[in-house]
Amino acid sequence: MQKEKLRLIRKQKGYTQQQVADFIATDVSNYSRKESGDVRIIPDEWEKIARFLEVPIEEIYEEEEAKIIVNYDHPVFNDSSSGSGSFHQFNNLPGSIIESLQGYIALLKEENERLKEELKNSQAPSRLKK
Repeated sequence: MQKEKLRLIRKQKGYTQQQVADFIATDVSNYSRKESGDVRIIPDEWEKIARFLEVPIEEIYEEEEAKIIVNYDHPVFNDSSSGSGSFHQFNNLPGSIIESLQGYIALLKEENERLKEELKNSQAPSRLKK
């Protein structure tokens, strides 16, 4: 989601993307992606940009579109370490992948509980045999 209010005010004030990028300590290509909505603008950056543009944050702030990204080339999904770096949103995930992830989470929870119990037992005071 493009940050139209931010872009409009920046241009009205006569600033370039490079000038804003320098002020928030990022490179211009990253700032450009932030302004176009491809990269999230964090709260601290919103404050810095508003200060730079000398406007209240409410004049430039626009809600971020919620995006959940899954990297299918991550080892959790795929044993291949080379990967093509493809990313997808959850709403495009097949149900079978979601079910697999839910099963994996359940296994991790079980393992976590087992390890907690093991740790608890190892820390219990040992009884001395007579």
